[in-house]
Amino acid sequence: MTKTKLSRRISYMLRHDPDSIDENGWADVSYIVGRMREMLRSFDEKLLEEIVAEDEKGRYSYNEDKTKIRANQGHSVPLAADAVGMEKTDPPEFLYHGTAGGFMESILQEGLKPQNRNFVHLSGNMETAKKVGARHRKHGNTVVLLIESGRMAADGYTFWLTVNHVWQVEHVPPEYISVVQWEV
Repeated sequence: MTKTKLSRRISYMLRHDPDSIDENGWADVSYIVGRMREMLRSFDEKLLEEIVAEDEKGRYSYNEDKTKIRANQGHSVPLAADAVGMEKTDPPEFLYHGTAGGFMESILQEGLKPQNRNFVHLSGNMETAKKVGARHRKHGNTVVLLIESGRMAADGYTFWLTVNHVWQVEHVPPEYISVVQWEV
C-alpha cells in the first residue's frame, strides 16, 4: 500500500471520523497507529512520522511530545471554536479559490459554501488555487476565483489562517467572487 493511500486514510480519520478525534481535533497517535495496522500490519509510529514529514501540504500537526496528531483543516466534524491551531486574522485584500467549471453556476448564484466541511478553504496565491481546481477536473475545466477578502472582512466576515497557511471562512457570498482564470 502506498504512502499516499495511507495518508488519505489518516486524513479521513482526522477530519471526518468523530470516534477518532476529540473536541479539539486531536487523536492519540497510538489509536491512529492501531487503526492503520488494520490496513497494513507493519504500520508503526515511524511510518506515521514519515507520512507527516513528507506531506507537501502540511496537512498534519503533532502536539509537543508527539503523543497526539491532528489535521490542520478540512474537518466535517464540529470542533471547539479555538481548535486546530487556527488564528482569527485580517486577510489580505484578495484570496483565491480553485474549483471546476461544472460548479460555477451554483457558485455564482449561491457563493462558496463549505459543502461537507466546516469552512470554505481559500488560497493566498493563484498557483495553489489552480492546483486545487485541477483536482476537480472530472467536473469540468479548472477555474480560479478571486475573492474580495479585504472587502468581506470590512463587511464583518471573520477569517482564520491555519498553521499551514490555508485561509478559512464560513461562506463567501457571490458578490465577493470574480473569475480570474477559466482554463479551456
